[in-house]
Formats: sequence, C-alpha cells, structure tokens
Amino acid sequence: MEFSRNERVAEEIKRVASEIINNDLKDPRIEGLVTVTKVDVTKDLRHATIFINFYGDKAKKETTYKVIQNAKGFIRYELANRLRIKFIPEISFKLDDSIEYGIRINKLLEELKLNQEEEGY
Repeated sequence: MEFSRNERVAEEIKRVASEIINNDLKDPRIEGLVTVTKVDVTKDLRHATIFINFYGDKAKKETTYKVIQNAKGFIRYELANRLRIKFIPEISFKLDDSIEYGIRINKLLEELKLNQEEEGY
C-alpha cells in the first residue's frame, strides 16, 4: 500500500510530536502519558492539526492542554530540528475525546445487555 506524501509527513509529525511531548516537555503540570492520536496535514503542508488525548479529570485535562498549547513554539522548533522536510507546518492542537466516547458507548451497551438479560429478552 502506497502512502501519499501528506500521509507520510502526518505520520512523521505524529511520531516525533509524541516523543517531544512525552520526553522533552519538562513541565510538572503534565501528568501521565499524552497520546498523539492523529495528525491532519493540509494539502499544501502549511498547517498540521495534532490531535491529543490523555486521561485525568477535567481540571487536569485543561491544565495539560494549556501547557501543551503554550509549548507550541517549542514543539514546532523541535519538529524542525528532527524532521527532514523543507517547510515545517504551523501546528495547532485539538483534544481528541473519541477514546472516552468509545468507552462510554461500550458501557452503555453493556448496561443495555444486562438489563435485557434481567428482563429475559
């Protein structure tokens, strides 16, 4: 299976951004593992949206998200040092809550199944 240039660049940004966030950001407010779930790159490679996910309560999530947002310049600088591409895209971050959404749906389905078994369906 052949990947397009955009897909290859997106995967490299995903891998390297994950390394930078988890290994090089030395902010004590980041607790636990931050997962880079996906990277979308525009066709002209000028902008990349990095989707991140992490566990914790709402306050921890907001704090961690703000820390990562504030480190955007550092992360982009590190991407420029580590990637072998001519132009480093502008980056932005978005929270990816699809994992929590999936877990919630799974729990609801389990509850529904238990209720049906109790009622004899």
